Amino acid sequence: MALNIVQQIDNRIKINNVIISVSDKTDLPNLVNKLLQINPDLKIFSTGGTYKFISEAIGEMCRKNLISVSDYTGQPEMQGGLVKTLDFKIYLGLLSETYNEHHIKDMERIGAVAFDMVVVNLYPFVKTVARPGVKVEEARTNIDIGGPCMIRAAAKNFIRIAAVTDPADYQLVLEELEKNAGTIGLKMRFILAQKAFGHTAAYDRAISEYLGSRNINDVSSCYTIL
Repeated sequence: MALNIVQQIDNRIKINNVIISVSDKTDLPNLVNKLLQINPDLKIFSTGGTYKFISEAIGEMCRKNLISVSDYTGQPEMQGGLVKTLDFKIYLGLLSETYNEHHIKDMERIGAVAFDMVVVNLYPFVKTVARPGVKVEEARTNIDIGGPCMIRAAAKNFIRIAAVTDPADYQLVLEELEKNAGTIGLKMRFILAQKAFGHTAAYDRAISEYLGSRNINDVSSCYTIL
């Protein structure tokens, strides 16, 4: 199968649909409220604890802007939140090239929306394994799966999506949107993609180094082996 090679894109993309799913909720209320001020018609798709946090942080009038990912996909979250965003409808909206008529037809076929921004940060694996006496099982359960997948999909598609992984960048993104009628440019999207891939690479490296430093006795001691 031939790869999709895109030759023409838009410099500036209006932010209409955002996925937000974060462990670190630093400055999240400010980000969400400013996004809604910039675009009152913005749709925010969110999961689990992030959905609840945003719902409590925004005014009653803005609740119409907030959509549960489970309601969007039609699939409830797996017990323990293990599967929330790993869904075809989500990734169609992340990886589709909206300049491609076949991709547009795919989205129309299942009622998917094209996401313009992803705000995601990951389970605190590094903080978890830094605690004295942490067990392998505690480390294992803090390995994020859906978050890195969304970040990588959004960052790969920087030609039309902004992948925001660091709360320290929220203000930079908001300033760009405020100055440009709610749009974000290719330069900023590319900078965010660079940072996003660095983020997931460091995350995977931390997991690899931690597991590489353990032995089978460290693992076995966590469980009753049948």
